[in-house]
Amino acid sequence: MHNGGRLPLLDGFSLEMTGRDAARLEEAATLLPAGTRVNITYLAGETPEQRVEAARAAGCLGFTPVPHLAARRVRSSAELTEFLAALGEVAAVDEVFVVGGDPATPAGPYADGLAVLRSGVLQEAGVHRVGVAGYPEGHPDIATTTLDEALRAKVALLTEQGLVPAVITQFGFDVQPVLRWIHGLRRHGIDAQVRVGVPGPVGIKRLLSYARRFGVATSAGITRKYGFSLANLVGTTGPDAFVAALAAGFDPVVHGDVRLHFYTFGGITATAAWVRDSRFAGRRRDGPREMQVRD
Repeated sequence: MHNGGRLPLLDGFSLEMTGRDAARLEEAATLLPAGTRVNITYLAGETPEQRVEAARAAGCLGFTPVPHLAARRVRSSAELTEFLAALGEVAAVDEVFVVGGDPATPAGPYADGLAVLRSGVLQEAGVHRVGVAGYPEGHPDIATTTLDEALRAKVALLTEQGLVPAVITQFGFDVQPVLRWIHGLRRHGIDAQVRVGVPGPVGIKRLLSYARRFGVATSAGITRKYGFSLANLVGTTGPDAFVAALAAGFDPVVHGDVRLHFYTFGGITATAAWVRDSRFAGRRRDGPREMQVRD
């Protein structure tokens, strides 16, 4: 187990933004290590052009863009092919994250993320690495056995296709279910990298609204353990207690390759500053780095 000091889980951490957050990412650029993976979500209210532009901006700032593909939101195979081609034109197609998406009824031919993976369109577009979703505390609308079977099928298929799989988990407030879940993956032979979802510093009310939306457990005991009380929703909360508990329980022999993935909820600068100033982060950078521009 980890015994304090620098936390290896923060090496190569990733974070999440929306298609409208390019300006916020630029504001936070000097706080983030070059090459940081920046996931660009696939929200219903944003256009493909916004997502592509956000991916381009992330690349131009010297980061690694990871665009999301929401299977049930894609209206046709042609739409998906065109979107991937547009990402390729801005050097943002090497790595993607594939998720089923919120709609209960698919807008097109892809019923779930596995259907996208089986289509072969990712390899044709030049994708090399694919992230898929993990749910350590379950999903409000999907049975745990179904989730487990789907994850094993996705990782196996990606490996068979010669693509590199990674798993990004939904955020939570309790470390123990996360560690048990990762241990379970390893026992079943899944050795893909796992990125544990962690909320960045955010207002408590805002965080709870996202927790309700995603079905994250928010009992008084769990939230108190995380670092805030349901009786007092004023102010902000950060991931200090969660990350400290994760550091204490993490064993690389048992849990394998594990990193952190920050859900920023629009607060990219606050998240980047937290990582920079964290007691787990090791040596801080000496100053701003030069912006890298991709032609």
